[in-house]
Amino acid sequence: YYTKINKKVVLINGDITNKNLLHTFFSENDINICFHLAAQVEVGVAAKYPFSTWETNIRGTYTLFEAIRESKANISAIVMASTDKAYGEYPLEEMPYKENYPLKPQYTYDTSKACADLIAQSYSTEVFEMPVVITRFANIYGPGQLNFSALIPDAIKCALGYNEFSPRSDGKNIRDFLFVEDVSKLYTTIAKSLYNNAKTLKGEVFNAGTNDGLTVRYVVEQIYNILDNKKGLEKIISLFKKNSNPMGEINSQVMHYEKVKKYFGWEPSTNFSDGLKVTINWYKDYLNSIMK
Repeated sequence: YYTKINKKVVLINGDITNKNLLHTFFSENDINICFHLAAQVEVGVAAKYPFSTWETNIRGTYTLFEAIRESKANISAIVMASTDKAYGEYPLEEMPYKENYPLKPQYTYDTSKACADLIAQSYSTEVFEMPVVITRFANIYGPGQLNFSALIPDAIKCALGYNEFSPRSDGKNIRDFLFVEDVSKLYTTIAKSLYNNAKTLKGEVFNAGTNDGLTVRYVVEQIYNILDNKKGLEKIISLFKKNSNPMGEINSQVMHYEKVKKYFGWEPSTNFSDGLKVTINWYKDYLNSIMK
């Protein structure tokens, strides 16, 4: 189902693999810009439940595009959220990923997102001429993220004493992190630009990250140090030393942002230290309010 918030904003709360629902939605509403952000985003879940991941990430994507195409909706911009993981494994010396790198995923989640990425690109060709732009962003963090299986929310919750943190790797794997406000500004900028310059931007791919990466261990250490949980951190460091990287996890992921800077003048404005402090304060208030 979907809910009209106002004349311009509509929230889809349904199954994105239900083409009849989506067809009705686009036929009955005057939608100008579509953001495709829906996905099964967990690597571990994908490894355990590949079928549901294929259904959501691949079938969900072609169902959405077919519903838009068949409804003949007057869409002026479609922004498709892919991911850095779609690139697959590249050696550290070839980081950061650049938009011209071939997609070569190996694992379930990465493959599902690469497939969705390529499907979206196919709709931007001369065959369908749909105004599609693909975004491949780094790991997004910040206030409001309620997926507590993600690294930063999980580590904050555990450092605050609500749970025991269980490292899933040796902590040496490298990730790039983008603050959510920087991401929302960039999505808005890309959508407006595509809306006004669909012919020029159609089919373009844009990475966004910080051009730099942090180890998982460093991120966890920063969270526990800010929250002054030295005892908990000592235990986690000992667990990191006993672990190895699990199957299905890419070792190094860092995103290049020179193309979005060139096209839109965008670059990340929130450094990790500042963004993390804002994020921790939000979770402290949120968890205190729901755990009473």
